[in-house]
Amino acid sequence: MTEVMKNVQEIHIGDVVEGEILTIDDNQQAIVGLGGGQEGVIPKNELSAAPFESVTDVVNVGDVVDLVVIKEIKDKEQGGYLLSKRRIDAKKVWDELQEKFEAGETIEAPVTNIVKGGLVVDAGVRGFVPASLVDTEYIEDFTPFQGETYTFKIIEIEPSENRLILSRKAILEKELDAKKEEVLDNLEEGQTVTGKVARLTDFGAFIDLGGVDGLVHISQIAHEHVEHPSDKLNVGEEIDVKVLSVDKERERISLSIKEILPGPWEGIEDRVQKGDVVDGTVKRLTSFGAFVEVFPGVEGLVHISQISHKHIATPHEVLTPGDVIQVKVLDVKPEEERLSLSIKALEEKPEQTESKPRQTQSQKPVELESPDTGFTLGDLLGEQLSDITGEDSEDNQ
Repeated sequence: MTEVMKNVQEIHIGDVVEGEILTIDDNQQAIVGLGGGQEGVIPKNELSAAPFESVTDVVNVGDVVDLVVIKEIKDKEQGGYLLSKRRIDAKKVWDELQEKFEAGETIEAPVTNIVKGGLVVDAGVRGFVPASLVDTEYIEDFTPFQGETYTFKIIEIEPSENRLILSRKAILEKELDAKKEEVLDNLEEGQTVTGKVARLTDFGAFIDLGGVDGLVHISQIAHEHVEHPSDKLNVGEEIDVKVLSVDKERERISLSIKEILPGPWEGIEDRVQKGDVVDGTVKRLTSFGAFVEVFPGVEGLVHISQISHKHIATPHEVLTPGDVIQVKVLDVKPEEERLSLSIKALEEKPEQTESKPRQTQSQKPVELESPDTGFTLGDLLGEQLSDITGEDSEDNQ
């Protein structure tokens, strides 16, 4: 008896003890021997935190396991204790999670439930992922996450309060940063790359290049004028773009679509020839004529002397920007990107009446067009000079 009493260990609530599984009763409880003739019982709900169908999926007779004492059972003749394997396993899990948290390591865990405000995951203990930390973008329906396993970063851990806050968003952001850095390192000015239209704004289109967005300014979408990017592009569309510039420090990438498109003047001689009659839109009016767009990005000049058989002081007297008109092609110079057009060539010349002495009129200052029109001063004034010369010759005769 003395030897038996020596082997009886003093047990207190909260102690961690070692016990041997003696049997499993009809209530799916495990009966445990604690030494010195003492016994304890592990209720089914204290066997494991993970779901199971049979007690033998967790423990079997003869297994020696670590247990924590929950309370003493006083109605037993020999005394007994309520024990938990689940809680001792959870403590080990919390210790491991704490170590991972302090080391900055990530964990993998399946999503076990969808609740208001986020996701519940099984990390050996219950973990919670707030809705704002599930993804880098807003998620309206979390149903597809049910049952899936993801990698999470531990944001907050407090074992004493059973609080484990996790983030999937932090993992995704880290992956995006790595992709962004890789893309920026590999991009060079002048490259042609493929991207996907991510979003459209009034000033241009953002193109996803596989981890980082580049901007195609609205002026770089097409050779012709574009009112809004949505007139030419759709979100999700894959397109080729040319890299204009890369600012790695500010993570800014300028792109162009029109730089890889055929120029508007390319093959113009195959589309229009001298003598053709084409439709066009009046784009700009100057003191010396009207610029008419006959193809997207292709404008020709209708000199003021070619607007009407009648004398007009300025093109504004008969034309308005936006007018759709017919013009005759007088000359095509592809190498100079110049078209000379005429409106009056398509109109019947009125019968001439008896000429009256020509009166000298004060001339308005000539408003010269910017140098990029492709027309020289001689081109712009040539016909006027020839008209004047012709009239002088008639007067002399």
